[in-house]
Amino acid sequence: MLLVSVCKAGNGFRLCPNDRTRRTEYEYIIFFHGLGDQGDGWASMFRDEIRIKTVKYICPNAADRAVTLNFGMRMPAWFDLKGLSEDAEEDDQGIAAATQYVHNLVDQEIAAGVPANKIILGGFSMGGALAIYAGLTCKHKLAGIVGLSSFLLQRTKLPGSHTANMQTNILLGHGSNDFLVPLSFGERTRDAIKVFNPHVEMKIYPGIQHSSCPQEMTDVKNFIEKVLK
Repeated sequence: MLLVSVCKAGNGFRLCPNDRTRRTEYEYIIFFHGLGDQGDGWASMFRDEIRIKTVKYICPNAADRAVTLNFGMRMPAWFDLKGLSEDAEEDDQGIAAATQYVHNLVDQEIAAGVPANKIILGGFSMGGALAIYAGLTCKHKLAGIVGLSSFLLQRTKLPGSHTANMQTNILLGHGSNDFLVPLSFGERTRDAIKVFNPHVEMKIYPGIQHSSCPQEMTDVKNFIEKVLK
């Protein structure tokens, strides 16, 4: 059985196979948590439920900030969330800064010798929305994008001039009973992306609310193995 470790690395957690494989032989999953959460929970879930040889999981932590949707309370958030309706005002500046942060993480791995086609961006809820947008606007051709219980950011700006990931495989997962980010948000995200990228697949989990489930983790594992083979 492959052994893995969860170690704090800067502003987040790295889940790494305990072997001597060279860095360039690893595949990387950079996964962003949801609003008010931290990366360690997802790192532990990947350790316990998705063990793939030579795959490293990087689970960063968002900084605390005031969140308008939650009455200005400070909590870990990738950007300010002002509402969840389709016509809600977006935090353009915060989204741009968070997107640049993601792109910088990708650039760091590439500079260290990791090919872009061995990197997957993923996330849950707000983190999934960030992963989707940052992935679609990344200048490098990535291996894949995963968005769980997520929604689409900056809808009117996609695809724009960003073409590197218009053929990249994308997995969306959503619970049928999600009351925080309704299933319709995920379905509209799928439909909007399919206009310019046909390689998007959506999995719906009956009875699941705003959370993951074992079947979703199995589907994520299968997706990772498919796009990294």
